[in-house]
Amino acid sequence: MPGHGVVQHVVTFGRILREAGVEVGPGRVADALTALDAVDLTRREDVYWTLRMTLASRREDLEAFDRAFAAWFQYAPVSPPLRVRFPDERRGARARGDTARGGDAAAPGEEPTEVGWSAHELLRRKDFASMTPEEFARARALMTEIAAARPRRRSRRLRTHPRGTVLDLRRLARASLATAGDPVDRRFRRRIDTSRKLVVICDVSGSMEKYTRALLLFLHAVVGAGRGVEAFAFGTRLTRLTPELGLRDPEQALDACAASVVDWAAGTRIGASLKTFNDVWGRRAITRGAVVVIVSDGWERQDPELVGREMARLARAAYAVVWVNPLKGSPRYQPLAGGMRAALPHVDRFLSGHNVASLEELAEVLVGIGRRHTA
Repeated sequence: MPGHGVVQHVVTFGRILREAGVEVGPGRVADALTALDAVDLTRREDVYWTLRMTLASRREDLEAFDRAFAAWFQYAPVSPPLRVRFPDERRGARARGDTARGGDAAAPGEEPTEVGWSAHELLRRKDFASMTPEEFARARALMTEIAAARPRRRSRRLRTHPRGTVLDLRRLARASLATAGDPVDRRFRRRIDTSRKLVVICDVSGSMEKYTRALLLFLHAVVGAGRGVEAFAFGTRLTRLTPELGLRDPEQALDACAASVVDWAAGTRIGASLKTFNDVWGRRAITRGAVVVIVSDGWERQDPELVGREMARLARAAYAVVWVNPLKGSPRYQPLAGGMRAALPHVDRFLSGHNVASLEELAEVLVGIGRRHTA
């Protein structure tokens, strides 16, 4: 098998593992390629154990790895795994409403606001490009609820906490003034979980026009969910949209974005836009420790190699990189565009973004995302 063919197979296999829930990043793919140079590629067992040792390190990932290996390298038919509903998931479903089980229904003529199992199922699965204005207004309410999900991190500073383990000497000394210096009331501190920085870069070129409005409304809800969110848009150039999306009214925010983006629904220059982002905003440490979400279909009009180089720079600076492609929602989609192929080796998660259900999946990924080299 030619060398470039091996690289293409391993990179694609890594993407399949990521979609199956296995933490596989560019570093692990590079380790796998290095290890394959030392084994006989004609021996299936050698290839299997080499990839398993470099790409899967947790016991819970072994079943997904075996299924993906059999499907990709052995062309074996594999049935999808059964989805187990956990107790906390059932509790969350009951908290969202019992409309599907004959519980309290919405009043006649009143649209239910909770995300239920059946009332919104068709709306959740419907493509943004085919929604009517009424359906789009209902979907916007759902997107506002979904946008509250944020990636988390453990803070470096110690904060006052009732179950802390480190004595808070400053508060202890202050409280002891009321008891003649006797430290009766003891306060403790610990590190807590806080929101991680989130950077969203959205493609507003002509090829993304039918999804731009929905994704910008979702982005408006994300910016309004809390601090530490930066938003950018690009077509042929990069534009920062955080101030415009900070407006409370979503329609006014979209009008402000349309006025600021001079290349709206124009061509696509992903590589040049990412280079501007890395040169200007990356040097301001905006991506350091942040989760970067890129929303684009991957169509690059100029140099795909530039996309690969700038994505490598971005992946080195960011905590994790998530690529959202609305075209991935089609079962016949394949990442054949030059920009998409060049970017995939540096992407930690590759998701679709064509409907509300895919945005819910994005929110779940952001909440539980980990560093690419920890798996």
